[in-house]
This record gives sequence, structure tokens and C-alpha cells, in this order.
Amino acid sequence: MRKKVAIIGAGVSGLASIRSCLEEGLEPTCFEKSDDIGGLWKFSDHAEEGRASIYKSVFTNSSKEMMCFPDFPYPDDFPNFMHNSKIQEYIIAFAKEKNLLKYIQFKTFVSNVNKRPDFAMTGQWDVTTERDGQKESTVFDAVMVCSGHLVYPNLPKESFPGLEHFKGKCFHSRDYKEPGVFKGKRVLVVGLGNSGCDIATELSHTAEQVIISSRSGSWVMSRVWDNGYPWDMVFITRFGTFLKNNLPKAISDGLYMKEMNARFKHENYGLMPLNGAVRKEPVFNDDLPVRILCGTVSIKPNVKEFTETSAIFEDGTVFEGIDCIIFATGYSYSYPFLDESIIKSRNNEIVLFKGVFPPLLEKSTIAVIGLVQSLGAAIPTSDLQARWAAQVVKGTCTLPSREDMMNDINEKRNKKLKWFGKSDTICTDYIEYMDELASFIGAKPSIPWLFLTDPKLAIEVYFGPCSPYQFRLVGPGKWPGARNAILTQWDRSLKPMQTRVVRSLQKPCFFFHWLKLFAIPILLIAVFLVLT
Repeated sequence: MRKKVAIIGAGVSGLASIRSCLEEGLEPTCFEKSDDIGGLWKFSDHAEEGRASIYKSVFTNSSKEMMCFPDFPYPDDFPNFMHNSKIQEYIIAFAKEKNLLKYIQFKTFVSNVNKRPDFAMTGQWDVTTERDGQKESTVFDAVMVCSGHLVYPNLPKESFPGLEHFKGKCFHSRDYKEPGVFKGKRVLVVGLGNSGCDIATELSHTAEQVIISSRSGSWVMSRVWDNGYPWDMVFITRFGTFLKNNLPKAISDGLYMKEMNARFKHENYGLMPLNGAVRKEPVFNDDLPVRILCGTVSIKPNVKEFTETSAIFEDGTVFEGIDCIIFATGYSYSYPFLDESIIKSRNNEIVLFKGVFPPLLEKSTIAVIGLVQSLGAAIPTSDLQARWAAQVVKGTCTLPSREDMMNDINEKRNKKLKWFGKSDTICTDYIEYMDELASFIGAKPSIPWLFLTDPKLAIEVYFGPCSPYQFRLVGPGKWPGARNAILTQWDRSLKPMQTRVVRSLQKPCFFFHWLKLFAIPILLIAVFLVLT
């Protein structure tokens, strides 16, 4: 009999999980609380309890060639960075193309996921759902949790003395939808993440004054990178990752900080991170430096204290006459339908092998999909996680021993402390992580073999963007169109901008870019060796 798999949530992670289960001959049933697919990307004009919420103007931070399902490229005419409505259009097209909708039970709330009494032998789960006031419990052989981590707002009111006396409006960024109601207002945004910066820059066109309060600062990156290309198609490469991981840390950190400061000097704008070498997730915002230059947005340190109408910052300055405070202070990781000890098994920290499997269970029949965060896009990451999880459930892929998994988790904690400044973060290195997962299922491309058998493809794979198609080149789930998709990714990237053609398209050549970059040091070393 085919194994039955419960999938919780029909966002991109849930859809990837349904498709992966079908590829492995499993029987998926997806439970979705709302009446549509899309999860985070399905815009609603009001925040709904238990669901992710976005504002109307949200655009992607990853470009289309880097955030697609690996065997389903975006249409040529889609822009590189898309409005949320375009993403939703793509998600619906993917679900229809792969015939996934019939496996989803809409308007169905998962209230409990519990181990069966014989779990140690069977690995089975009791999944309790609610629909139209009726409860139902069903036995499943495995569970894939795809409900996202941008659902439950973190609102640390206890960290801000005097907030209880503030007389204006105060809410979390998940409740923000559009700027019209803030016309002429004085607004304080607490938090310098992507949402905080997006909301602040948008409000700066209508509000009287906007101030962002930041505790630790942040690097601010533009979507437009070297020579006008999408940032991630230039920044996220295998060769670049190789250099980062193998150069002496002092040199690697120096190059990173120089790259982050190339567009503007963060020190001059009050944005400089406390530790600039830490690879904390940067902010993607093309407008923030301009709005600061124009004086419509100002950056302040952490709030020391609130009064009835003002905020007193740690540097002693005061923002008077505040009408509204928006807390862009992130989210808490919570799965209320699940016993917390399954996922948070050490000092209330999330402990998951490769960010997916709880390592201490008797049977590895529950997987968390989409919790890991990196500079890479969520869609290809979730897709690869789901493919691995489906093979583990099927039994064609075996996890290491409990001891080996815990050793790996501890090793990664130390790495995260080194690169991200925190050991308990869900952040990870994109390419390194993807290669680890791909190795488990035989889907990691062999670079040396590619250079021997297909040099043209190898150069693009190694020196060019590490696009999702690379993880469907070989192994289970191999896509025949992957090679061509990689070789034509720049054509699709440049196509939507060709509304006024002035000359032939200018595609980057990364191999020669890196060759030129290292030519001078190599030449100097050679001259030094000759002279000595």
C-alpha cells in the first residue's frame, strides 16, 4: 500500500511537497486553512489569524531566474523582480500544470498532530482537522509541515518601557496594508528589516515624517547589481561561495564589507551594522538611501523609552508628536498544532537536522519544509527539501544515526556563530546547503565531470548564477530541459527589458570577469618569483 502523507499548508512549500510525494509514489493530502493556494503570496486586504500577511506593494527580493521551481521557468515576459500578484499567478499556473489542486482540502484547519500510541513501531501520526465546525481525525504515515514561519508576530512590548502610556496607534507590520491612511502623520518604524524599510520608504511619500529605529543596523542592498544585472544572478555563484569559504577570514570579511559598501557608505547614513563582517541577512531596498538623502526618512538608534506622544532614543534625541508606531520586529517560530518538544528540543531552540528533520524521534516521519532562510530564494530551497523528505518517507533515502545528526547540528551551530553572529539562527549558506540536500538524493551536479563532458555548461554552472535548474540536471526528478534552461537564463532575464531595443543584448561573462580580477595578483606574484 502507498504511504499516506499529511501536508499542512498550500503555499509554495506545500505545493512542492505534494509534487514530491507524487514523484515518489506516495499519497499526499494537503490541508489548507484558507480558500486558495499561495500562502504568503496570496494578498488579502486584512491580516487573518494563523496566516502570513503581506502589504499590497510587496515585490520579490529574488529575481525570477533564481526563485522558480527548477523545472518550471517563469514566462519570458515576466519582470525580473515581481509584484506579489505575478508570483501568485505563477504559483497557480504551476499547481495547474502539475495537477496538484485535487490533493488539497481547502478551508480545513489542522488543530492537532499527535504521535500514535504505536509510533515507535509504525511512525504514524493522528492528524485532527476541523472544517465547517466538524472535527475529524485521520491516521497518516508521515507529516510534512509547510505552514511557514512568517505567521506569528514577535511584538516585544516588554522591551520598551513606557509603551503602555503611548496614546497613538501601535501595531505590528503584518497589519500594515497600504499608505493612504498615514497621510500627514508622524510615524516611527521599529526595526530595520525588509518589511520595516519597505513600509518606511513607502510611507515617506505621504507621511509628514518617518523615522526608523534600529538596534544593530543592517547592510542595505539594491536589486540592481553590477552593470545593471539582477543582484542574485551576479552575487550567488558557486565560485563566489568557494572563495568565501576558502579565503582567510580576514580577506573574505574585507571583500564582503567592500562589496556591501560599494553603492554607498553605510556609515554616512546611520545604517552600518554593529558587526559588518557578520553575514546577517541584508535588507533589499532600492529607495532607502534616496529617501534618507531627501530627508523624508531618518535613522535613529534603539528606543530607550516611550512617553504618551514621543520616543526617547538611546542617544538622548527625541521624536515628538508621534501618531503611529509600527513594529517591524519579525516573527516567532510556532506550530501550535504540534508538541513543541518535537521541534524545540534544546533550551527552547529549534533543533532540526538540515533544518528539516527532528533528530531525536524514534521514526523520521515528520519534516518541516520551508523553515530555513538564506540569501537564496524560498521556492527552490523548499522544492529540494521536499524531494529529500519524500524519499526519506518512502525509504529510498536513509538518515544518519541520531548521534551523527546531533553532531552535524552542533557543527552547524558553530559555523552559524562564525558567519551570522548567532548560533540559533535559521539562516544558512544557500549553495552549501542546497548541495548538501542534493547529495542525499543524488541530484548534486558534479562540476569536474561537467568540465570534462560539457565545458560550456560547466562554465555557466560554476561561474554563473547558481540557478534552481542546476538541481534538476541529474538524479531522481531529472528534468530534460535543465541544461537549456541554464544556458538561456540570461535571455529570459533580459527579455522583459527589451521594450526599446538599441543594440544587441549585453550578457555577462563571469569566467572572464573572474579571470581579469585575478590576473593582476597572479602577474605580480609571477614577477616577484622571477625577480627572486
